[in-house]
Amino acid sequence: MPHRASTQSAQQWIDRLQQIPRMEGVGPIAARFLYSLRLIAVHERAKRDPVPELAARLGSIVIASKALALAHAISTTWPENVHVSRFCCSMLTHDEATIAAMLEAATSANNAAFETAIRDLVRPERIQHLWECALVLSEAELSGG
Repeated sequence: MPHRASTQSAQQWIDRLQQIPRMEGVGPIAARFLYSLRLIAVHERAKRDPVPELAARLGSIVIASKALALAHAISTTWPENVHVSRFCCSMLTHDEATIAAMLEAATSANNAAFETAIRDLVRPERIQHLWECALVLSEAELSGG
């Protein structure tokens, strides 16, 4: 019996991985952060500071700094390099879909959903730091910076 359950679980993961998540399927705060993450990646490749353009696009230096702090927290806790799509692409990578789920949970102040989104991906002792950074960004976005 246990083998059958693990086979079903594996099949559910395979089915989930075959679905291509889209930007239109995430909330506005998560979408703004994903675009910010893509912009940060472009600037890092060009060896340029992303803050001025982030601030211009997000309309606030405070939100830009919170987005950059969350991006840094993610990059230091993720088990491998975070994969992002091109800036113009509406399809999300699996990393982006996971990050969107994290931000949507933080925006709703739903710690259980946040932990579920990254369980088995991020070490348990690192989850709290990500949660705090995501909350700070969500609060800044909701208050208008």
